[in-house]
Amino acid sequence: MELLINIAGGVALLLWGVRMVRTGVTRAFGSGIRRGVAAATRNRFSSFLTGLGVTTILQSSTATALIVGSFGGRRMIAVPAGLALMLGADVGSTIVVQVLAFDVSWMSPVFLFIGVTAFLSSENSRRRAIARFFIGLGLMLLAIKMVMLASVPLREGPTVSLLLAPLQSEPMLAILFAALLTWLAHSSLTVIVLIMTLVSLGVMEIHLAIAMVLGANIGSAITPVAMNWGSDPAARRVPVGNLLMRTTGVILAFGFIPWIVPYFANFSADSAHMVANVHTGFNLAVAVIFLPFVSWVARLVTRILPDRAGPDDILAPKHLEEESLDTPSVALSAAARETLRMGDTVEIMLSRTMDVLRDGTLDQIKEIEREDDVVDSLHEAVKIYLTKLSRQELDPTESRRVVEILTFTTNLEHIGDIIDKNLLELATKKLKDGSTFSKDGLEELEALHSDVLANLKLSLSIFMTGDPRLARRLMEQKVHIRELEQKFSEAHYNRIRDGKMESLNSSSLHLDVLRDLKRINSHITSVAYPILESTGQISESRLRDE
Repeated sequence: MELLINIAGGVALLLWGVRMVRTGVTRAFGSGIRRGVAAATRNRFSSFLTGLGVTTILQSSTATALIVGSFGGRRMIAVPAGLALMLGADVGSTIVVQVLAFDVSWMSPVFLFIGVTAFLSSENSRRRAIARFFIGLGLMLLAIKMVMLASVPLREGPTVSLLLAPLQSEPMLAILFAALLTWLAHSSLTVIVLIMTLVSLGVMEIHLAIAMVLGANIGSAITPVAMNWGSDPAARRVPVGNLLMRTTGVILAFGFIPWIVPYFANFSADSAHMVANVHTGFNLAVAVIFLPFVSWVARLVTRILPDRAGPDDILAPKHLEEESLDTPSVALSAAARETLRMGDTVEIMLSRTMDVLRDGTLDQIKEIEREDDVVDSLHEAVKIYLTKLSRQELDPTESRRVVEILTFTTNLEHIGDIIDKNLLELATKKLKDGSTFSKDGLEELEALHSDVLANLKLSLSIFMTGDPRLARRLMEQKVHIRELEQKFSEAHYNRIRDGKMESLNSSSLHLDVLRDLKRINSHITSVAYPILESTGQISESRLRDE
């Protein structure tokens, strides 16, 4: 039991080290990696080389597949280019395996010292991300050493031989077992390293090891397919195509396992190196076979996964990608884009509100109510996404931006509720009662509505730019709207005193609309407060003189 616990602990540490390496790279260079992937679509060879380079850095073909899948879902990369990129990614994921086949465990304390020292001596987010990369490398090498030391007694006991006996006699079962193990671990690197360790200690025979290497390659292709299962068909085509190519490669290689061993033995007598060479050779062979035919594979997966009929789900977020959470700057940009989409929807709702208050129909009112469902759905999605992001290690600027986005989306959601629950109910009441505004009263409402709508557009610009001059102008508009609301209310009371029946009949309706537009403007101007506070232009909720 102690032996199994030590091995399990070593494997868990290896998984964590791989994750730290990937997280460190994506946080430090995530934006550049995404730009590189998006740009590398000139031809299949440049796509292949880009995939190889990106995955060599990330050390995760799964991470690359998720990036490519997200680009595919937004039609930013063609399926053939995406498949070529994944062929390069599969080869790139084998490079670190080649390095780890050598005894480089002595580098573990060096990497750990560099990483921990850099992490503790800097508050810069990029430097800390690079430090995380070195700590991850150190933990990986330490974990491999732990697994090797813990596995030494296995050579003497019969337990492992009994456990591996069914796999030894059934190579197909070994392939399926390795595929399942890789899918559960979400890391082919971890499984391959474990296989190399067991082979080097003489616990596992080389024929079984090769079968499990083939299975690990299938398992690593299953992971992005499973993670993209509920996505748009366009986002699943590249991962599914990669799975088809790898599975076909495994089927072709399966019958040649007895001939593979003596062939690769010519390159290296060391069993661990032989496993690494088989892993690399398999992925190179798949790339050579399928790279000329990626267009055919693309057509096949497009037939398997055709575009969905009907319009897109307008309630679903379009920019909140789970794989971006490892890169806070990218995730914050995605949340901001989704917030702008939410703001555009609120703007449409507000602009149409005056039409239905003037002379709208019940159908027009219901259309605006459906827009509020979009606002509520996007608000919930952004809130959940940023909650997940806040669990990451964020620097002060990133944490502040999370709060700004959450505050702004909450205010937009409140505006949508005021329109839906108040203004539209007033429009419905006006329609059912058959009441009308006076000519002067309608002009006043339209003037106030026009200013509030202009302020909403201004707030969206301030949200993205953080411009203090625009923020000050918006705060000045808050005073203007308050004065305008008071002025129009007094004018309405004067018309009632003058005995105008239209004003008298629509009095409650008129005043409620003025009040709700003022409330909407208060939520709009809230975006300016943190900007003006940070620049020292506001004190006790009032603007200072310039």
